[in-house]
Amino acid sequence: MAEIERLLEGRRAIVTGASRGIGAETARAMARAGASVALAARDAEALAQVAGEIAEEGGRAVAVPTDVADPAAVERMVATAVEQLGGLDAAVNNAAGGGHAPTPLAQVRPQQFRSALAVSLEGVFLSLRYEIPAMLATGGGAIVNMASTAGLQAVGGLAGYVSAKHGVVGLTKVAALDYAVHGIRVNAIAPGPILTDRLQAAGEEAQRAAGMAMPMRRIGLPAEVAAAAVWLCSDQAAFITGETLAVDGGKLAGTPPFSGSR
Repeated sequence: MAEIERLLEGRRAIVTGASRGIGAETARAMARAGASVALAARDAEALAQVAGEIAEEGGRAVAVPTDVADPAAVERMVATAVEQLGGLDAAVNNAAGGGHAPTPLAQVRPQQFRSALAVSLEGVFLSLRYEIPAMLATGGGAIVNMASTAGLQAVGGLAGYVSAKHGVVGLTKVAALDYAVHGIRVNAIAPGPILTDRLQAAGEEAQRAAGMAMPMRRIGLPAEVAAAAVWLCSDQAAFITGETLAVDGGKLAGTPPFSGSR
């Protein structure tokens, strides 16, 4: 991809779920765009590696091991970011987890359902709860929550994940409405099939099948989601709040022509 412009020069940012995949790529992209970045995730070793890669490229990053399902840990995460970076201007709440494999709803165990909500939904709520006061203290900021196309269009068998991601879209709108007048913008991104660790592990045939199901006939790259997050956090998106931006190769647009002609 083309080099991201330095759209976030001088900004201070948090990225959760930054140890791998979309989160790690977003942290790198924000640093390349000029931001100092606090990286948060449970895997301290992986976080340190990403932070080191950013430093090697000339950026500034601090690793803050965090379980976003733990309110005290999230509070410490934001406090540490503010202390280390000097404030907070942007955040990408990407951490997700828990849930269950594809399972008919009546066979999903309650603890499986709750585990999806605890990380993928409550973790976003907790992040917002502590990030927003930190941004209010310095006059505003921009937040991006990572939803999914499954937060806009249901997928059978994924009751926990779909419920959590629909909840992220709703939380995004509420936060945007509550704090628009205070100079804080809150948006979401809904990625479609992206070449993250899980899809890489599924193999080339699964990747090909996922790509061919998209109108653009390919899967997306983490860098493409990261570029959207950088843009939404930048002044170029200054009049956008409460929106969910699909980065999905046209998946949610509708059904491609049946003829298969290109």
